[in-house]
Amino acid sequence: MRKTEVGVVRTGGDDAAAGDSAPFARPSAGPAAPPAKSAAEEAEAGEGPSDEVGYRGPTACSAAGITYRQLDYWARTGLVEPSIKAAYGSGSQRLYSFRDIVVLKIVKRLLDTGVSLQNIRAAVRHLRSRGRSDLPRMTLMSDGATVYECSSPDEVVDLLQGGQGVFGIAVGVVWKDVEGALAQLHGERVDTGETVVGEHPEDELARRRQNRAG
Repeated sequence: MRKTEVGVVRTGGDDAAAGDSAPFARPSAGPAAPPAKSAAEEAEAGEGPSDEVGYRGPTACSAAGITYRQLDYWARTGLVEPSIKAAYGSGSQRLYSFRDIVVLKIVKRLLDTGVSLQNIRAAVRHLRSRGRSDLPRMTLMSDGATVYECSSPDEVVDLLQGGQGVFGIAVGVVWKDVEGALAQLHGERVDTGETVVGEHPEDELARRRQNRAG
């Protein structure tokens, strides 16, 4: 399997424009990506909270497992900026989307495994360029020097057999983790600013007990 150090190589021989100098690659050989899931399959998999709901910095930190200092630094340096609302001046609040928080959690994992900041920036740009429905089916693999996108089990196996995959991040698992965390946290509607209250497990337990008692 050929390893491409610059840009993104898409399975099937369609080379993407190599606009990024940081390494991010996709295996250039192997089976084509699986067909898109049906509407029923996507509904079963879950699509995460609506883009009409945004999350403030502290909530994003809690769901992504990062500190506010990390969040602030990544936003100021352009690594992961909030896609709904940036902070302008003192007292203003950043507002992150569900997808932003998935990316934040992935960045944290890549940093923890020693991937260079240059490669992480390339990975973030690539994740941002993919459709929302693509992300849960994606696996990111790295050999420590390059980050690869795999969208099928065969591609993951090919990388491992070629000695190119040292660790992997199943984006779908991160997606579910963030979705579960945000279900218990507060967000706000982008259009009205109305607070969207998360459901806490103890609240659900209390409701069930009340229903049984009734």
